[in-house]
Amino acid sequence: MTPNVLILRAPGTNCDLETAYAFEKAGATTERIHINRLLENPTLFEPFQILCFPGGFSYGDDVASGRILANQIRFHLAEQLQAFRDAGKLILGICNGFQVLVKTGLLFPVDEPEGPWATLAWNDCGRFQDRWVELTVHPQSKNVFLRGLERMYIPMAHAEGRFVTRDAQTLAQLEANGQIALQYSPLTMPRWEDASEKYDANGILAFPDNPNGAIANIAGVGDETGRVLGLMPHPERHIDATQHPQWTRRREQPGEGECLQVFRNAVEFFR
Repeated sequence: MTPNVLILRAPGTNCDLETAYAFEKAGATTERIHINRLLENPTLFEPFQILCFPGGFSYGDDVASGRILANQIRFHLAEQLQAFRDAGKLILGICNGFQVLVKTGLLFPVDEPEGPWATLAWNDCGRFQDRWVELTVHPQSKNVFLRGLERMYIPMAHAEGRFVTRDAQTLAQLEANGQIALQYSPLTMPRWEDASEKYDANGILAFPDNPNGAIANIAGVGDETGRVLGLMPHPERHIDATQHPQWTRRREQPGEGECLQVFRNAVEFFR
């Protein structure tokens, strides 16, 4: 079976074409659909096996990143989205798409009396960051998109990407559930450097290895089923070997970028 991917667009979305290309390169078919069409006709979800919220600045990040699009989904399409996931289908949110997922309740509760389990706050540095980072897959992650992966060298570009939880107990619960999917890790260092020196007393990596100050160095989170993934960095921007910033200096030239496997895993899940 060749899965069909719905790439959801909204005003301000600007990574939909790259994301569609990544899925197509992995063997899927794709269709880019505007949120207004889904609001008018929610049955448009039905022919698809994978749903992706791509990166960009939906609605200009007015109010907060991803807030308006998340509210449209939460108050008008929540039932359809829940049914989509419960049918065994996959959902991916990249950067702004991750911000949307965090605010919809698909990843964890957002409407408890004590407040949402977690959110994405402004980067510790107080400004937009655009750089390459190293990610490791959490050893307890059971996420479909990350099967067979241990590390990824990947670009990120965001201003509101600092993952924070409501409290320490919530962080422990996410880890116990296997929902912590991806973490920032130290960039490749000379043999004589000690990686432990890059962490503070709370175990948080120093900038720029952790570009936003996220708690527990979290770069990506999944839901309890392992079929939903949200991450701040952009896997669709490293699917070809020549997208690596030092590709001309690498001794061995792989035929593809490290992150193509994220999209291939989604496609192979349905085969």
